[in-house]
Amino acid sequence: MTTQIWNSAGYEKNARFVTDLGAPVLALLAPKRGEHILDVGCGDGVLTKKIADLGCRVVGLDSSADLVASARQLGLEVIEKSAYDMDFGPSFDAVFSNAALHWMKDADLVIRNVAQALCPKGRFVAEMGGHNCVKTILTALIQELDRRGYDGQAANPWYFPTAEDYRRRLTAAGFEVRYIALIPRPTALPGDIMGWLQTFSGCFTATLPETERAGFLECVRARIKPELCDAEGNWTADYVRLRFECHLR
Repeated sequence: MTTQIWNSAGYEKNARFVTDLGAPVLALLAPKRGEHILDVGCGDGVLTKKIADLGCRVVGLDSSADLVASARQLGLEVIEKSAYDMDFGPSFDAVFSNAALHWMKDADLVIRNVAQALCPKGRFVAEMGGHNCVKTILTALIQELDRRGYDGQAANPWYFPTAEDYRRRLTAAGFEVRYIALIPRPTALPGDIMGWLQTFSGCFTATLPETERAGFLECVRARIKPELCDAEGNWTADYVRLRFECHLR
């Protein structure tokens, strides 16, 4: 499967709502001054900086060189590394993540690495895509690749679990789950859905020859327009979030 390639400028233009809507999970984290916190999948660091500004010692982690460079420009300490490869010892009071874990299909490995990074009784607080997140968009992406003779499901980079599934994985790794919920969150987009598609569907378009990619996205847009675009031309993505708080037992 092709790895998603991130671009800071495109993310800022088409996906800033991702961090703008991070207030509820940040409130669930309830960071305290002086705490040592790891932000897994910190992206361009905008939400990470909010944690740091509360007086916490924050380390960001992200696998995208472009996003890491943007986060470092905010004065943050950021490590360029995949969550699969992180190997911290027990040194953090909390691990935080927003809108990143659903890009990591080996959830059990990530959860084990998080548990290893936490101090005794440390907490893991996160929000990610949950079951049926962007179902309309995902279905169209898969069906349009299938129609062209490719395996659409094989190109799908996302893992959108149910609350029951993720609770089981957290419990197996030694966590006590204190809160976990699926939260439907239809999200108004800042412009045309094409910006969203260009930002987030790189694993699908990379399957195709470069000359076919723009046409592919236009066909996807046409498939989803009846469901996700209103009469005034406003687009809404059919997001569902999975939000949780758990503590090492």
